[in-house]
Amino acid sequence: MRWDVFCAVVDNYGDIGVCWRLARQLFAEHGFAVRLWVDDLASFARLCPQLDPLAPAQVLGGVEVHRWHSGFPAEVAAADVVVEAFACHLPEPYVAAMAARPLPPVWINLEYLSAEHWVEGCHAMASPHPRLPLLKHFFFPGFGPNSGGLLRERDLIARRDAFLDDQESRGAFWRAAGFAPPARDAFVVSLFGYPNPAAGDLMRAFAAGDRPLVCALPDGPLLRGAAAFFGREDVQAGEELARGALVLRAMPFVAQDRYDELLWTSDVNFVRGEDSFVRAQWAARPLIWQIYPQAGEAHWTKLEAFHALYCEGLDAADAAVLGELWRAWNRANSVFDAWMAVESRLPAYQRHAESWCRRLAGQTDLASRLADFCMNRLK
Repeated sequence: MRWDVFCAVVDNYGDIGVCWRLARQLFAEHGFAVRLWVDDLASFARLCPQLDPLAPAQVLGGVEVHRWHSGFPAEVAAADVVVEAFACHLPEPYVAAMAARPLPPVWINLEYLSAEHWVEGCHAMASPHPRLPLLKHFFFPGFGPNSGGLLRERDLIARRDAFLDDQESRGAFWRAAGFAPPARDAFVVSLFGYPNPAAGDLMRAFAAGDRPLVCALPDGPLLRGAAAFFGREDVQAGEELARGALVLRAMPFVAQDRYDELLWTSDVNFVRGEDSFVRAQWAARPLIWQIYPQAGEAHWTKLEAFHALYCEGLDAADAAVLGELWRAWNRANSVFDAWMAVESRLPAYQRHAESWCRRLAGQTDLASRLADFCMNRLK
């Protein structure tokens, strides 16, 4: 069975991060022939250093990677399954090729992840093309059994546990990033996010703690705000700055294959968007989510929906404190007091993160649900 996955990179790495994980899993675990069409190979190359951003076509990890440009060739034959990720618009010549097949392909619109209640009711709904004999199905990732599920490789949890049990592997991760392993008594926070004026206030909270705190901040837009706390205009990848209890490590941009290790080796993870957000849940560590801002502030409904779902089974007071930090970080308000309150309750959040991860891991993963859905429609 041949699959084509189309990805339009909007302005961050989440789109291509999700599509690249999905494409590799469809090949490696389900044996499908996969072509991944991407319109921005330069952004893709930051996640996957093996990629040649100038090559029109190449094979990586068993997946054919093709540059998707405006002059899409009309001779490209449509695949058995076509995935348009996050409502990107397929090239018209390709849509015509889909309609010309004797058996129309299974056409999937892979939607954004949400914990909102309506998702399971809309998952797998079909929409006919207005002119052509084609049917599009909307596939919603989600957290429940009646949704599309979450991306998770079969061996992910086992790899995480093996990494955490191996001190040498943890040390090798830090050395590869250019740093010595943190001291045994250090508390480690990974900080990945969109530009946020509250970054300096968060640094102030980290520095005011009672124990050493190592903040691993990957190269990106938050570095400048963190630099201001140290009286600097900027910080270069590889630098280490200290103030109070805080040691800030400006990490080089972390390739996708190593990002899981950063999440696993950290005690708390600040994440953003969708891809890092899901991976943080598989890390089974307390997480602080910065959701991608949407027009009309629609993202607040999604943030609150996930907070309510995630906090099921958590003490009400602990849930409220965690929610205050999430809201403060997303509003770019003062986060000093909110972080201090969360820090005092971290053992409870750690236990809950482990329980939440086990709950999710008991469900079928997104790639498997998608594969079953499409295979049933091609019989």
